[in-house]
Amino acid sequence: MFRHQGKSRTFIHNLRLATLLSLVAGIVNITGVLALHTLTTNVTGHFAFFAEEFIKKDYTTAITFLLFTLCFLLGSFLANTVVEIVSIRNSRLAHVLPIAIEIIILTYVGVFFNNATIFSLNGKVQAFLLLFSMGIQNSLVTKVSDSTVRTTHLTGLFTDLGIELSQLFFYRKPEQQKKLKNNIYLRFFIISFFFIDCVLGGIVFTYLKIQTLFIASIILLVALFYDYIRLQFFVIKRKV
Repeated sequence: MFRHQGKSRTFIHNLRLATLLSLVAGIVNITGVLALHTLTTNVTGHFAFFAEEFIKKDYTTAITFLLFTLCFLLGSFLANTVVEIVSIRNSRLAHVLPIAIEIIILTYVGVFFNNATIFSLNGKVQAFLLLFSMGIQNSLVTKVSDSTVRTTHLTGLFTDLGIELSQLFFYRKPEQQKKLKNNIYLRFFIISFFFIDCVLGGIVFTYLKIQTLFIASIILLVALFYDYIRLQFFVIKRKV
């Protein structure tokens, strides 16, 4: 799922990657909204909040929203830097450290922080960490899938989906139709699983509160070891 890159990647590889990590993004998204009352998977809205607070001359809050965007940027920068460095020695292991860092961050927030708003210190730190982790995830997924998959926000996905649905009426060649339909299925799955896990995550949040993030960590562990688990399954199957 992660170790296949470039021409060796298939639609199925991207579909598995998109499905699992959109679940993670959905959980983090709803947990951030319910626990902190702010967005923790993308930065588009934070620019509007920054402008609003700046106009109101609440510069402290405005700077906070600006820092949110920088945390996402820093996470993206770190993920790609790590991937580039590790790829020099072993490209198949390039994804391990960024995913491990994301798991550690989500687990840490779930263990050591209680619910708070972004106007408290704890709430700000939680938001910084969650946005940093989502920057890591979005950068890694984009890098691995060659910009085919993005899982932390839906704006671009709905844009691409609208374009590709329209193109179905104009690009009639079989190979064009196949490519378009694969892209549409992929985006549909990402949007669907993001939506489903936002709803399920919201239900679970009523019981677990911020510890809902543990579920996201477990999903990431499954994604991290997916290729190894699948390989062992086939080895056992052959022996049987």
